[in-house]
Amino acid sequence: MALHPYLIFDGNAREAALYYAQVFGLEEPQLLTFGSTNSEHLPPGSENLIMHTYLEIAGGKLMISDNYPGAPFQAGNNFTLAYVSGDEAAIRDAFSKLKEEGSVKMELQETPWSKCYGMVTDKYNIEWQFSHEA
Repeated sequence: MALHPYLIFDGNAREAALYYAQVFGLEEPQLLTFGSTNSEHLPPGSENLIMHTYLEIAGGKLMISDNYPGAPFQAGNNFTLAYVSGDEAAIRDAFSKLKEEGSVKMELQETPWSKCYGMVTDKYNIEWQFSHEA
């Protein structure tokens, strides 16, 4: 199991990811865009925004994306914690506990990148992403 910081940018995630890769002497990361998965519900012009990428730095992962197209962006609150695990039962248990006094942004469900993915904001207003990784 791992806990990864997830930085969210306001349209410049590609630039930031490439910059951090250069800073830490890494290869250019793979960039998954919003348009590469499902662009039918996206505002026009947002297809090339970064849905997900990551950099492995000193044994840890720094995850990066652009803010979801059309959602409000607020600097200072542009991060989440990503709980990534191969244990689906542990994901479901933690998600269930956090949502009791929190609010669900996305129920746990299968996505193109995860067998079990969801997002919840806990009672302290911290946003969590849960992802099953085999």
